[in-house]
Amino acid sequence: MKNKVLKVLLSSLTIGLLLLVSACGTSEKTTSGTNEKPASGSGDNSHKKLRIVTDANYAPMESLDGDKIVGFDVDILDAVMKAAGYDYELVNIGWDPIFVEIPGKTADAAISSITINEKRIKTYDFSIPYFESINKILVPNDSPIQSGADLKGKTVAVQNGTTGQEIAEKILGKDPQHIKKFESNVLAIMELTKGGADAVVADNAVVEEYAKNNPNKNLKVITDTSFPSEFYGIMLPKGSKLKANIDNAIKKIIDDGTYTKIYKDNFGTEPNIDVLKKQF
Repeated sequence: MKNKVLKVLLSSLTIGLLLLVSACGTSEKTTSGTNEKPASGSGDNSHKKLRIVTDANYAPMESLDGDKIVGFDVDILDAVMKAAGYDYELVNIGWDPIFVEIPGKTADAAISSITINEKRIKTYDFSIPYFESINKILVPNDSPIQSGADLKGKTVAVQNGTTGQEIAEKILGKDPQHIKKFESNVLAIMELTKGGADAVVADNAVVEEYAKNNPNKNLKVITDTSFPSEFYGIMLPKGSKLKANIDNAIKKIIDDGTYTKIYKDNFGTEPNIDVLKKQF
């Protein structure tokens, strides 16, 4: 009797294992919640989940809402990944580590309001631009500062490693007495509001959003027309096979109106699509 029961149990176990193996062999992986597929012949990493990194400390472009990363860049990334047909995860790792993980290829891409410039393109690849930015100056309402030239002799707070820092250094030199560098623009602005700096130089989206959302801080934004336009791109390792598909996806969301909707939802104004298309 025991032997017969054992045989039945072994038979049932064998059938169960066969069914399990069969089920595993036919499983499929979803891709970014979309049925779209990457362009044929892409030769990229479309078969795996992409690791994309950011510094979620740059509202309104990317910031944390509880444990969730939100912002314009996040919305654009999601639209681009869906258009390209990629499954991905966005990971908040901070600013400096981005520039280690990408060349080290421990991340597939980075989106974090990263300006495309000559220095960076020597080390990294970039997508075509998805956003035009101009550095502006944030000062108290009663400040006499009216332009970049007025920053001479003043103390300026910046986020370390940004183009805001580069602009400040062009005006003031690389004098640590007059330029205070912080890990984030949030900390730089805090230094301004507590009286430790006379001004902050940062991207227009950041300083304009902060001044608008914090009227009790009595701050104003100064535009200096001599500050050049800059363009953000999705940063990739050199030679990344993702670039062609990501470029095509950015073009697609611009052409089909998705980009304009995301822009208006985040900033309440119409984007200048033409200036972006001139960069393609």
